[in-house]
Amino acid sequence: MKANRRSSDIFRLKIKLGRAGLVLLGILLAAFGLKGFLVPNHFIDGGITGISLLTNQLTGVPVSIWLIVFNIPFIFLGVKQIGKNFAISTSLAIVALAAIIYFVDFPVITNDKLLISIFGGFFLGAGIGLAIRGGCVIDGTEFWPFILTVKVF
Repeated sequence: MKANRRSSDIFRLKIKLGRAGLVLLGILLAAFGLKGFLVPNHFIDGGITGISLLTNQLTGVPVSIWLIVFNIPFIFLGVKQIGKNFAISTSLAIVALAAIIYFVDFPVITNDKLLISIFGGFFLGAGIGLAIRGGCVIDGTEFWPFILTVKVF
């Protein structure tokens, strides 16, 4: 009986570590897409990230601050609709993305507009997808598809 419980605990730990790894990789890819392609070339993304980028260009306040501020209402919705664990992991992921965007300098990869849109969108989208697969969102607008997936499937 003890062996089964121990193996069950190890299995749950492996799942949690795997999800955390997906979220971390997603955050890094999204930050690379933003800082390496979109932000230095003044490209605007959609969703809360896009609103943060636009507000940054209008006010000069760092994108990281706006990411956190604009995602707060969606975190509260996450608590009510999905649960505390989702809200906590989403909050941590958003803060980690904001911190990486603020503190880590990625090189500007290209100035070609077509390549910026293709690769910036690819890395940002891949990061968002991995974060969702890991159980959280890093942009408030992904909350709605996430909740549909959780409630329907």
